[in-house]
Amino acid sequence: MNRNEQLKKLNEEQIWDIVIIGGGANGLGVAVDSASRGFKTVLFEAVDFAKGTSSRSTKLVHGGVRYLEQGNIALVIEALQERGIMAQNAAHLVKNESFIIPNYNWWGGLFYTIGLKFYDLLAGKLSLGSSKFLSKKQTIAQIPSIEQKGLRSGVLYHDGQFDDSRLAINLAQTAIEQGACVLNHFKVIQLLKNNKKQIIGVKVIDQETQIEYTIKCKAVINATGVFTNAIMKMNDAVYKKYIIPSQGIHLVFDKSFLPGDNALMIPKTSDGRVLFAVPWHNKIVVGTTDTLVKKTDIEPIALEEEIQFVLETAQRYLTKKPTRADVLSVFAGLRPLSVPGKKEQNTKEVSRSHKIIISKTGLISVTGGKWTTYRKIAEDTVNRTIEVHKLPKRKSDTKRLSIHGNKANSSADFENHLLVYGTDADAILELQKDEHELTEKLHPNYEYTLAEVVWAIRHEMAITVEDILARRVRLLFLDARAAIESSRKVAYLLAKELGYDETWIQNQLVDFKAVANGFLLKEFRLP
Repeated sequence: MNRNEQLKKLNEEQIWDIVIIGGGANGLGVAVDSASRGFKTVLFEAVDFAKGTSSRSTKLVHGGVRYLEQGNIALVIEALQERGIMAQNAAHLVKNESFIIPNYNWWGGLFYTIGLKFYDLLAGKLSLGSSKFLSKKQTIAQIPSIEQKGLRSGVLYHDGQFDDSRLAINLAQTAIEQGACVLNHFKVIQLLKNNKKQIIGVKVIDQETQIEYTIKCKAVINATGVFTNAIMKMNDAVYKKYIIPSQGIHLVFDKSFLPGDNALMIPKTSDGRVLFAVPWHNKIVVGTTDTLVKKTDIEPIALEEEIQFVLETAQRYLTKKPTRADVLSVFAGLRPLSVPGKKEQNTKEVSRSHKIIISKTGLISVTGGKWTTYRKIAEDTVNRTIEVHKLPKRKSDTKRLSIHGNKANSSADFENHLLVYGTDADAILELQKDEHELTEKLHPNYEYTLAEVVWAIRHEMAITVEDILARRVRLLFLDARAAIESSRKVAYLLAKELGYDETWIQNQLVDFKAVANGFLLKEFRLP
């Protein structure tokens, strides 16, 4: 996964089978599926892999207890099956997590026990473990920091947890290993059409060098998530909105607010939404919200009312009450929800399942979906592309395809930060041995070392401070202030590895601080 090698590959190919726009969960999944079927595949990501929604999830690989309650059984069955497949193919990144639902009324225990037994049943042989009813005493033993006043009982169930942007990087590596050409910081600026108004290629610009390339291909897949409408506009002057963005935010706190290994799931908050508090990389991630927003922004910012809602809900259920001063990081993501025929106001009514849209020009757009089902979405998308563009019929084999880094018989352990690298962890330790100065810590409060930064530059196509601190090493999502404090070390290492000067370093530091300030509550932002 080296930028120069990928650029060389881009220049060698005359006509590609499939061009993919977008390097998030759906785009990368499509690249892996397409390349593994033997199609000549190239993917362009305008910023960085998982820069948008795909790095800002609740970090869950789940069937969706909420969808079960809504009666969407088909989506739950599909997601539970995909959860099991992901746990097998990316064992270094998927963790079996136990969740506790606390009940404060007499019927909750019975209701959720029955519902979750059904959830277990739907998972079949891919189940992660049996759910069980807990008495009040057992619930307190499992989550000592739970609010005990009015507590009646609890229910324990199992679901998956993962590291979203690390999976995105590993999918990019897997696609490359399967023969794809994958490039970040490459923006599609035009869709090329023939005289029959059919798409025959794209014009792209390398954001690093400003060099433009004309790429010829048989099919173009638009997997740009919340930016789908922008590509649709490029495709056709007259277009309708295919997606509406819904914002979800998460607050990150110290582990002391929810000690132990269990996650907390609140099935009905004051406004009827689901809220999770999940241990992740030795912190607690609490969210999420569901707020329709008008504007699609590359760097969405949490709204004050969303922050307040998450804080108040956490305070209601935890004995150690988190305050604004305890928020280490706040991150907002935009979900690309498919718009059905009529116009809805309520995001809970908008479809969560994916849709594949075929335009008259031959453009194939995939919208909606969620991380858990990325593999199935990709398979469906490539199947449809083969059909529409009359490509050779080849079957998908991604159900059995191991993702880069996958370590058999391992289970993700987010306490040991190197385990998320899977089979690459040994090479990082080797790097520390060979270049001793790389054993230095990135930040005194965290275990990350400079070796991980160098690894990200040499082997994971990171070219900016943000690429590293947000999506290779997850420090920006865990502790935004610590990330800002670490940015100088990262910028100097990048400059040394990639041959940049002092001006570039200073620009990078300014750019990174601007982004990182959005991860801090307004009163704690740095000048």
